[in-house]
Amino acid sequence: MKAEIFPPAAGPDGMSWSGSSPEPQRILVVDDDSGIRNLNAAALSSSGYEVDAAEDGAAAWDALNSRSYDLIITDNSMPKVTGVDLLKKLRSARMDMPVIMATGTWPEEEFTRHPWLQPAAGLLKPYSFQELLRTVKKVLVGVEGAVQPLEPPTIRQIQP
Repeated sequence: MKAEIFPPAAGPDGMSWSGSSPEPQRILVVDDDSGIRNLNAAALSSSGYEVDAAEDGAAAWDALNSRSYDLIITDNSMPKVTGVDLLKKLRSARMDMPVIMATGTWPEEEFTRHPWLQPAAGLLKPYSFQELLRTVKKVLVGVEGAVQPLEPPTIRQIQP
């Protein structure tokens, strides 16, 4: 398994920057592009999350079977195991955790044919760190608070 661990950044009082709890939430970032993977992991880590990073869906599956996570952020187009295939594995194994699909190409046909695969949220590349962090917070608050159901994936369309 090729996974990297990014420890959460802490404020001067030892608390995470997110300030929510002494135990940071754990996120698995999955992307075959090392630049995107490392930038996303660093942004999340500096926001107080504990982050592991996997280079593809196969490495992510290994990580999911050895650690627990509060959230997965995955690309779709990856070698070995795609993001959609990773979602299928998660659902088949009854691993109940939210997924944000952050990808360059949204697999609309797959989600139309298999609505049970629908992730909690979606981001279309390129996205900003602010969009990433806002989506992560919204998904995690929705899971913890269960105040209201999560909205369908928000996808920003890029005009040519």
